[in-house]
Amino acid sequence: MLKSHVESQVKQPIYHDPWARREAWRKHPIFSKSSNFKTMFPGLGIATVAFAAYCTYEHFFLNNKKSHH
Repeated sequence: MLKSHVESQVKQPIYHDPWARREAWRKHPIFSKSSNFKTMFPGLGIATVAFAAYCTYEHFFLNNKKSHH
């Protein structure tokens, strides 16, 4: 069966090692250390902004003038 000109131009990785194709997933960008670090704490940024907004609201709008002991 003949390949079309587009199929023949697509570069397929040539694996000389018989196990290289089975180990190729380890080099995928989703498994990199920077990707794992970015997804280590999902929602931390949103929680930090929400907490800062609450603290600001409490400081300026819920300021009780009661004296403490």
